[in-house]
Amino acid sequence: MTALSFDDEGVDVVYEGTEFRLEKALIEEATEKSYPDVTDHEVLKIVEEDPNISGEPRRIGDIVESI
Repeated sequence: MTALSFDDEGVDVVYEGTEFRLEKALIEEATEKSYPDVTDHEVLKIVEEDPNISGEPRRIGDIVESI
């Protein structure tokens, strides 16, 4: 299971026991979208080759606002 923790500057990721950070600029470059408009599902696809995605996608802008 992959854990994602969002903030204004990027995403902390735990993937298969390895912790790392995806910076805002890297996410924007990979998705060709503004950081707040990227969804959690899109970030998961950056991290995992074939992610098991369920539920509705949520925009990072909405996630960060709710914190």
